[in-house]
Amino acid sequence: MDNIKILVSDDVSESGLEPLRAGGFTVEKRTGLKPDELREIVRDYDGLVVRSETKVTAALMDEAVRLRAIGRAGVGVDNIDVPAATARGIIVMNAPDGNTMTTAEHTLALLLALARSVPQAHASLQGGKWERKKFVGVELRGKTLGVIGLGRIGRVVANRARGFEMKVLAFDPFIAPEQARDMELELAPLEEVCARADFLTVHTPLTAETRGIIGAREFACMKPDVRIINCARGGLIDERALYDALKEGRVAGAALDVFEEEPPSQINPLLQFDGVIMTPHLGASTKEAQEGVAVTVAEQMRDYFQTGALRGAVNAPALGAKELNTLAPYLVLAERLGRFQAQLLDEPVREVKIEYAGELAEIEAAPVTRAFLAGLLRDMSARVNVVNAFLIAEERGIPVTTSYMRGTGYELSPAITTRVVTVKGEQSVSGALFGLRNSDGSGGDGRITEINGFRIEAIPTGHMVVTRNRDVPGVIGYVGTILGAHGVNVSRFHLGRHELGGEAMAVIQTDAPLADETLEELQAFEHIVSVRRIVLES
Repeated sequence: MDNIKILVSDDVSESGLEPLRAGGFTVEKRTGLKPDELREIVRDYDGLVVRSETKVTAALMDEAVRLRAIGRAGVGVDNIDVPAATARGIIVMNAPDGNTMTTAEHTLALLLALARSVPQAHASLQGGKWERKKFVGVELRGKTLGVIGLGRIGRVVANRARGFEMKVLAFDPFIAPEQARDMELELAPLEEVCARADFLTVHTPLTAETRGIIGAREFACMKPDVRIINCARGGLIDERALYDALKEGRVAGAALDVFEEEPPSQINPLLQFDGVIMTPHLGASTKEAQEGVAVTVAEQMRDYFQTGALRGAVNAPALGAKELNTLAPYLVLAERLGRFQAQLLDEPVREVKIEYAGELAEIEAAPVTRAFLAGLLRDMSARVNVVNAFLIAEERGIPVTTSYMRGTGYELSPAITTRVVTVKGEQSVSGALFGLRNSDGSGGDGRITEINGFRIEAIPTGHMVVTRNRDVPGVIGYVGTILGAHGVNVSRFHLGRHELGGEAMAVIQTDAPLADETLEELQAFEHIVSVRRIVLES
């Protein structure tokens, strides 16, 4: 394994980074870098680990010529330009479960603090006052908690709130009614949740659709004694609209752990309200959570660089160790079929069609499709890989379709049949695994089994020559003589033909690449129809 270098640009738990160091990687932690400083050094690293402080922009990634993976030690990835990373073939990982409990607990802490004015009462007492009547609170029991977003954190908050004997009313367009019944809560439209809630908490990702999800229109339909909590992302609540609602007495209070601008300006108008509680983005700030998210991302990045396993990936399908064992030989075979196809072509690709049979017909083979496209399109883009293969195909107007041949009769079909359409027609190359599979699903050697209708069993590796010729005596001997005369040693010779006296094909594996003059001499023979030089990495 080459020396993999990982840059940690934010304050990530040192003990959490141990899986990377134990894996033999060079880990360098350099925090507090200015954007220009980070752009200057990032080109030397294969992996980047961040929290929320570092902004991973397209411009930064343009400088990071070696970068293959970005790990976010946390849940949200809004500080990372994920589409730009995908376009550049950079995998983006996060720790989706690492902050769940600690952020949910902080939400509940702010819920209780709002209900009982805990920080305000503490400040008053520190100031030498004893103002019991000023800080009369409200009970949670019997109140309605509105939950916007029922992801991991929202679900934990809803579950804990029932322990306070609160009624839970939620808005989440992706939750089915039967799921809501299992969680013992009621689903309702956003406007209804806002209108009925005594306390309202927001737990959605920050996207173009959710930015300002709680704005002037939502505040207008709320109860005047409603209390708002946001421990998710700044920008989900329109701070200007919240200010207006507080100033006009339409909202009793708010507790904010996140802000549109972080850190918030000292002139932020929300600071003037006694009924507003603010904490400096502490939702994920517990010892357990910080170590947990660091370990998760470190292990994910280690496994990706060592074995190709994709866990916690936000811009590619996740592949765990068990799935990877099953798919690994197919991924290698598919990538080589793609490279093989690409080197047989002279014209631009118009369309790709892939057919799966046997074992692959019973599982989700999208990662195999990605591997084939990465091989086929590699010469079109220097950074094409399994992360951005579909995107590059789409950008070039290449439709990709897959089909699955299931049921009796397909057991003897090739595992993968790939068809590439160009302006001149369709070219097909198929492959399958040979040999025994291990109990964990790994094992098996990939072979090419068919090329444009010719049945040929060839190992897709190393240096190869593919010839099409008229099926007449003397062709094989002539080819061998020419190769020998040029000092080319043949390691394997695979033959196939349609019918006697028709057209034949040979796949010849050699110990070294053929020079142009050797190819020209082969092509000049009257019975040779075409000659192709193929190079497949071993």
